[in-house]
Amino acid sequence: MNQTNSFSALVRLLRYARGYRRRIIAAATCSVINKLFDIAPEILIGVAIDVVVNQERSFVARLGFTTPQEQIIALGVLTFVIWAGESIFEYLYQVLWRNLAQRLQSDLRQDAYEHAQRLDMSFFESRSSGHLVATLNDDVNQLERFLDGGANAMIQVGVTVVAVGAVFFFISPLIALLAFTPIPLIIWGGFYFQRKAGPLYGEVRERVGEIASRLSNNLNGIATIKSFTAEAREAERLRQASEAYVEANRKAIRVSSAFIPVIRMAVLTGFLATFTIGGMQALSGDLNIGAYGVLVFLTQRLLWPLTGLAEVIDLFERAMASTRRILGLLEEPVQVADQGNPDLAQPVRGEVHFQQLAFQYPNSNSGIHGIDLKVPAGHTLALVGATGSGKSTLIKLLLRFQDPQSGQVLIDGQPVTAISLRSLRQAVGLVSQDVYLFEGSIRDNIAYGRPNASDEEIVSAARQAEAWAFIEALPQGLDTPVGERGVRLSGGQRQRLSLARALLKNPPILVLDEATSAVDNETEAAIQRSLRRIAHDRTVIMIAHRLSTIVHADQIAVIEQGRVAECGRHAELLARDGFYAAQWRVQTGMAREDDPIMA
Repeated sequence: MNQTNSFSALVRLLRYARGYRRRIIAAATCSVINKLFDIAPEILIGVAIDVVVNQERSFVARLGFTTPQEQIIALGVLTFVIWAGESIFEYLYQVLWRNLAQRLQSDLRQDAYEHAQRLDMSFFESRSSGHLVATLNDDVNQLERFLDGGANAMIQVGVTVVAVGAVFFFISPLIALLAFTPIPLIIWGGFYFQRKAGPLYGEVRERVGEIASRLSNNLNGIATIKSFTAEAREAERLRQASEAYVEANRKAIRVSSAFIPVIRMAVLTGFLATFTIGGMQALSGDLNIGAYGVLVFLTQRLLWPLTGLAEVIDLFERAMASTRRILGLLEEPVQVADQGNPDLAQPVRGEVHFQQLAFQYPNSNSGIHGIDLKVPAGHTLALVGATGSGKSTLIKLLLRFQDPQSGQVLIDGQPVTAISLRSLRQAVGLVSQDVYLFEGSIRDNIAYGRPNASDEEIVSAARQAEAWAFIEALPQGLDTPVGERGVRLSGGQRQRLSLARALLKNPPILVLDEATSAVDNETEAAIQRSLRRIAHDRTVIMIAHRLSTIVHADQIAVIEQGRVAECGRHAELLARDGFYAAQWRVQTGMAREDDPIMA
């Protein structure tokens, strides 16, 4: 079963690499010719022995070289040509295979990454980033190592068996049968060890992913580790993951290492058969002395390279385990498809309609049920409710990070499923609670949505987001490095840059997903001032826990357990004395004992 899986992975890889067919054929051809040249010197040694022993009656004499001296000179010239040919084709196959390995691994990584970018958010929510990084990096490199040397070795072993076998059967069918007797055992042993090693190397690749995931999580959470003085505990966890990797490798190594001693004994059997039986025939005159020399030398050429099958199979199994993971990622279905849909009609006014939306997360009771909300263009909708009530789900559906099970989201009357993803997401600017800044300068991060924006436009967006004051005070201004994930900036500064990044994009629809929940009062006040200025000519959808930030919203929807519980303006909802009014009293210090608390 595992053997089948490995060859199935090879077939899938060849199917993927069909665009490289000419390069593969050229590299394989050079490998074949090189091996034929490599075998030839052993034949020439036997021919030289024949010349010395038989002289004018030698095989070479039949080709027109009458004297032994002429025969030796001819063999010398032929030896030079063969060695030169072997060297040339060794250079060619190494260049071709290595360049092919580099090109294929680069394209495979690029294709896998681009495909991963097209996958919907639920895929990333169910996979660890460490496993994905290990697949895109370590697994691709593992395949590269096989193509660098393993593919050539497999081809040359096959050529050796066929070419040497042909010479053997031409000289002595009896000795050929005896010399080839161990080959079925060697091949069976190769497949046996391959079948045993396959799942073990699959386990090794899993352990690699776990280590990468552990390292990624810990390095991203280093501040938390330090604050809880958990360095020793996390070091122990990494040690355990590393030991699991070592143990998985130990099992695979134990299996693959047993292959060579077993095959060595099989090789000895074939060599002894050629050595003894051939020697007896040469002594009795039934076999030419030169031919006997050829057979003895070629026996080693035939059998000893087969001991290299252990290393080749080791490389092959590692590569196929990695190939299954890489192609598995490439074959992951895209749930939210963008199939050449037309762009959103221009100009975009920004009307948003959540029409009878229903969405249920798999293996979970959370989701939304029959939500119907309409936001006129240029108006502000605020969404409030307990954590897990479904507020962020609406934003995911708006951006088509996921698609609803029923109902639809419309922008200016067009279903978002009927327009291109690029057009949809260009029309929406997202500022989330968890701000992600890329390593680079402040300028790079603000201009992320518009890389060609001028400095004047970047400064204008920074001013609108009330970020320019702190940027201008920095020694390097816009060229200040933010560090990985923006670690060199405060939370409030990162939030303002995130808002500036969205504003530079100048979207007709602006989404704020709890954008002020983790900032100080001064930053919140600054962001609120910015929002009041920029909300006049665009649609704004806000998710907020702090009700003080949404009192000016045109429409406030209270979401409870995936449904709209209340909807109206701030004053209207206070007058209803429902959930919203209760939360308002809690947050303004006038709570009653029976008021619920929004979690």
